[in-house]
Amino acid sequence: MRVLIIGSLAAELGQAARIAIARGARLDQADDIAQGLVRLRADARVDLVLCDITHDIAALIRAMFAERILVPVVACGVGHDAEAAAASIRAGAREFLPLPPDADLIAAILEAAAGESHAMVAHDPAMLAAIRRAEQVARAEASVLICGESGTGKEVLARHIHRRSRRAHGPFIAMNCAAIPENLLESEMFGHEKGAFSGAIARRVGKFEAADGGTLLLDEISEMDIRLQAKLLRALQEREIDRLGGAGPVKVNARILATTNRDLPGEVAAGRFREDLYFRLNVVNLRIPPLRERPGDIAALAAHFARRFAEVNGLPPRPLAPAALALLQAHPWRGNVRELENILHRAVLLAEGEEIGADAIELSATPRNPLPATPMPAPAPVGSAPPIGNAGAGGGVAALVGRTVEEVERDLILETLGHTLGNRTHAAIILGISIRALRNKLRDYAARGLAVPPPAGNLASVEAA
Repeated sequence: MRVLIIGSLAAELGQAARIAIARGARLDQADDIAQGLVRLRADARVDLVLCDITHDIAALIRAMFAERILVPVVACGVGHDAEAAAASIRAGAREFLPLPPDADLIAAILEAAAGESHAMVAHDPAMLAAIRRAEQVARAEASVLICGESGTGKEVLARHIHRRSRRAHGPFIAMNCAAIPENLLESEMFGHEKGAFSGAIARRVGKFEAADGGTLLLDEISEMDIRLQAKLLRALQEREIDRLGGAGPVKVNARILATTNRDLPGEVAAGRFREDLYFRLNVVNLRIPPLRERPGDIAALAAHFARRFAEVNGLPPRPLAPAALALLQAHPWRGNVRELENILHRAVLLAEGEEIGADAIELSATPRNPLPATPMPAPAPVGSAPPIGNAGAGGGVAALVGRTVEEVERDLILETLGHTLGNRTHAAIILGISIRALRNKLRDYAARGLAVPPPAGNLASVEAA
């Protein structure tokens, strides 16, 4: 991932930079906010901003919001000043990183910003067959459509294709079409010129141009508004894009990979997805089987996550006890690999002794009336995230009788968000789900007309849109 540091590298912030580099990040540096904005306009590949708290973080985030630059900001400051941390969060920072930096905390922040681990772990014949098919087409230039239920690892497979392609030394740019508000998606994808809209004080390069010479992943392409699909189709056909407010087309050379958890032919039939765009993307189709269809991967993935989260949290690596592994093997895995990842993270933190025992494995029961799933050509329904655990404090079992699992889950999510004062990253950590799953839930609640607390800070209207 690419990190922009705003501030001097002479002291503790430089130490944070060295730790980030050791963790695999690529760094850019700016002395002040003005220089930082110049870097952000020029490079859409920046995934995270670390800003020294001595700079005006509120002004930075206001400027980023005005120019539609959707990159999370982490405030960094010396010591553990609670008021400074709270002020930075209120200003719109995603997190506060105390300095001198803790290596494990930086690793966790980088991992949260990246969204997921990118290791390709597979032992089951069904998944190995999907990987072999992906590797067959990796060195071609054809577009690839990767289908699969939420949490199966579609982005992981996309990155694997990029690493095996002839473009491996070029950039890999991922854009989550479901996470970016509709009114910002066009600017994020194609970029904009100075004066294109109120707040556009300079040119900004979009994801298409940032991926020039490499690979552009359009994650959850089915969530893109049909009006914007026409512009995307033209970009794919002509290999050129038009920046918002631009005077002429800009040539681009990026290979397109796309993912979806929906049945795209069904979306086409319903008029929600353009048929010509579907055919353009679906040159090669790869389907990732859900975890319940590849049980041979459960033990390998569990061991992988146990090692990774032990390292991140500074704990000794411990094997899974046979009884713990038996519990995992018997679980239905509605949330797929993402659910397994969350369960192993908790298990690593809760386990005592030299093994991760069965008592550390907290499995969520599959509800009798699960939430309606996004349709996929698969034999059973699936949700985008694992169900949330037990009832909140004060209610007990009696307070839950007569309520649906959906209602209990919704109330727990919204109450947790209120507890964190709108900080969605903290809420996701408390709930044990990914930030992407939390955003999808909140977007669903807002679509039903429910009151959803805005995110902390000045990016509220961006995330809530």
